[in-house]
Amino acid sequence: MRPGIAIIQERKFLAEPLNAIDADGVFEGYASLFGEADLGKDVVMPGAFSDTLRKRRATGVRLLWQHDPAQPIGRWLLIAEDRRGLRVRGKLNLAVERAREIHALMREGAVDGLSIGFRVERARAERPTGLRRLDKLDLWEISVVTFPMLPDARIETVKNTAPELAASIRKATVRLLS
Repeated sequence: MRPGIAIIQERKFLAEPLNAIDADGVFEGYASLFGEADLGKDVVMPGAFSDTLRKRRATGVRLLWQHDPAQPIGRWLLIAEDRRGLRVRGKLNLAVERAREIHALMREGAVDGLSIGFRVERARAERPTGLRRLDKLDLWEISVVTFPMLPDARIETVKNTAPELAASIRKATVRLLS
């Protein structure tokens, strides 16, 4: 080590593989988080999905693989806004080969990203920050993806696992490893 150079040790917590995902392929997570900038500098605001969800409901929003309209992999059982963001519960159609593959990848923790496909209906740009605040969106699909534009948009729980319990286990593990 050279004098005057500090070595900074980083620790990153990796979530446990989702091997507890049920045999039916049901999973939950957040497809969007309010107030957080994605890698494209878009920030979804609370209420941005409310009109679309009233019109379409979960059944009118497609569940795709990697935003590919030729690869539907299941259906959304629940899509709802809460204080944190857009909470979703989906069910992979395990009669579809691609969905079975994704199910296996989810169970191993290899795939856990979620990403939204939408049309902007109302947005405002912020000059100093370069952010675009998305106030109203027409949501038409949510995909399971390898790399989400919003890094924290993730599959985080599985059927019969309480979201609060999973979050508190993650936080406790981070504290132990810090």
